[in-house]
Amino acid sequence: MELRKTFQFEAAHLLPHLPAAHKCRRLHGHSFKVEIAVEGPCDEKLGWVMDYADIKDAFKPLWEKLDHYYLNEIPGLENPTSENVAIWIWKQLKPKLPLLTEVVVAETCTARCIYRG
Repeated sequence: MELRKTFQFEAAHLLPHLPAAHKCRRLHGHSFKVEIAVEGPCDEKLGWVMDYADIKDAFKPLWEKLDHYYLNEIPGLENPTSENVAIWIWKQLKPKLPLLTEVVVAETCTARCIYRG
């Protein structure tokens, strides 16, 4: 069984390794959406894999570091591509959510990255 929970945060960033003329090299912001997927057996008694509130609680400290911040200033996100944000989230969450199977980071409604560890 798979569960998915979606979160949103607002943040600014720039991609420092791109050529100066590239639009993403300039400071800009996004309404990021993050989807966290966990997978495991459905508990017969409880009728669920895990409580969605546990996923929310695990993600909350990360959300507090990301929401309305300049991502480049967060340790480990000096080059905050969607790919690097997904990996950063995975590394923070996996110890708290052993059933974690996927982190999706969307920086626009048409562009997203999927990371499966």
